[in-house]
Amino acid sequence: MLGKILLTFGIILIAILFLRKHRQDERLRLQKLQGQKRSALPGTGTTTKPPLSDYRFAAYLFLALMFGGGSYLYYLRWQDDTSLVTVILHSDGAASPVTYQVYKNQLETRAFTTVDGIRVTVASSERMEVIGL
Repeated sequence: MLGKILLTFGIILIAILFLRKHRQDERLRLQKLQGQKRSALPGTGTTTKPPLSDYRFAAYLFLALMFGGGSYLYYLRWQDDTSLVTVILHSDGAASPVTYQVYKNQLETRAFTTVDGIRVTVASSERMEVIGL
């Protein structure tokens, strides 16, 4: 666990150092351009573009993809958790089994809560069969 944390901090530190170096190189390049003529040739219509605009676009695109992907995965998890499963309890003394409808996220090892809100605890002498997982 400690190794993972140290590895994460190391990667963050390397990324910060890389970005600082890159930023210094860009400043030097811009200072050289300011010393020279920055205007484009007449009639060509080309100008120099700020170098960070591409990085900003990529960063915003990455954030949008991360939030979109996270939202989609959260929706899929919620959809799976709210799906209904059928629980059948077979008791030693009963002639026929008892059937319940349960949301998947309400199902535990030896207990569950039905759709109607009834809390059922399974005894050690009963056998629980789950259909729909």
